[in-house]
Amino acid sequence: MQDPYYRREHLAQFSAIGESRPDLAEKFFAYYGAVMGEGTLSAREKSLIALAVAHAIQCPYCIDAYTKGSLESGADLEQMTEAV
Repeated sequence: MQDPYYRREHLAQFSAIGESRPDLAEKFFAYYGAVMGEGTLSAREKSLIALAVAHAIQCPYCIDAYTKGSLESGADLEQMTEAV
């Protein structure tokens, strides 16, 4: 059987993305934090939008990440279900 594209345990390794270039990782995470932080839209609203897009493009890593992010930003199951 071929190795599957998606493995849930890979998501936990995302933080290691910057090991070879910490300078770029720092810039990426600063940018991401600014984009996903509070603004005209709340962090919860942004996470719900990202979750809906993740489902639309059928990205399993994105779905897991933005499901977790939505929950952490205060969304509940009903809001997440409506978003997708």
